[in-house]
Amino acid sequence: MSFSQKYHQLPTFDKHAGEHGSLQRKVPRKRRSPFLVIAIIMLLGVSIPCIRMARSRALLSACHGPQRNSSTLANLPSHYTLPSGDKIPSVALGVWQASQGEVGNAVKTALSTGYRHIDGAWIYRNEEEVGQALKASSVPREELWLTSKLWNTFHAPEDIEAALDQSLTKLGTDYLDLYLIHWPVAFKEGTTVLDEDLTADPYPTWQKLEELVDKGKIRNIGISNFNIRRIQNLTANNLKYQPAVNQVELNFWNPQPELLQWSKENGLLLEAYSPLGSDKQVGKSLSVPEVKDIACKLGITPAQVIISWSVQRGTIVLPKSVTPSRIAENLAVFELPQEDFERLETAATSHPPQRVVNPSAGWKLPFDVFDGQ
Repeated sequence: MSFSQKYHQLPTFDKHAGEHGSLQRKVPRKRRSPFLVIAIIMLLGVSIPCIRMARSRALLSACHGPQRNSSTLANLPSHYTLPSGDKIPSVALGVWQASQGEVGNAVKTALSTGYRHIDGAWIYRNEEEVGQALKASSVPREELWLTSKLWNTFHAPEDIEAALDQSLTKLGTDYLDLYLIHWPVAFKEGTTVLDEDLTADPYPTWQKLEELVDKGKIRNIGISNFNIRRIQNLTANNLKYQPAVNQVELNFWNPQPELLQWSKENGLLLEAYSPLGSDKQVGKSLSVPEVKDIACKLGITPAQVIISWSVQRGTIVLPKSVTPSRIAENLAVFELPQEDFERLETAATSHPPQRVVNPSAGWKLPFDVFDGQ
């Protein structure tokens, strides 16, 4: 089992073993046969992975109480069905903050591991490298799910198609499976000056997105970072296509149970970004006592506990990583026993929510973008 690099790996050697090797020998060292050297190298090649595996098992055996093997756990749903009938994978590789020179390899690793859902955005400024990785892959386009997002400066109806075309060109595709309004905030073209009309009423933006669905450039449309009040404001209009998803910050520290419940009652699927917490919260997330206890009990990693809990809540999960072992680890989700799921849900909803992503002050907005949630 691969463990997150946030954990301190147990040593695979005895730190005192080198003391004897450092002593000066009183007799001349004999030259070893090259065949003996080759044999030693081959032996080490076999034994070192075995030692590491044994150490990993020893780490799990340090857990208290009865343990289960992950192979005995049921798998969670691999897809959700959207109103369009399209099936969206429940776990995606998120490429936010994945830098140039890294994101392409991350996408290639994800696809070879079994991911089929890549979540990106125009503002991430890495769509071209993502597209190159997709082109180099042998995975057919129809098996992929590609998401991008409309940035704040392109909300004016006359700007939307050109912005979409930029993403399509960079990704090397002629359609997107999902296109989201990235934020419920519109700026005037090329500026960070608030467009009060389009911010207050996103319906003209939505109507243009509906046209692009009819045109075949987008299969599904949705929203991101919308609170309940803003969703109701949009859906109060006579929409041709209802929002398919709402992508929001959703994790142990900001579980948003009210938004989750309201969304389920109204047929709106949530996508969870930063599911392990923001970069500064990841270590804290993986060290939550309930998370560690459940990981020990089930024989899975703390990250897999949290991601599994998120899928089991009925959300799509968007973990991000450029580390191959973590990318593979994050895709393996399991159904938590009901008592463990409820225990983690109770722990997550028993502390004050801690939202990390809130650009309101940085954008100098005259309001909090999440006000009224």
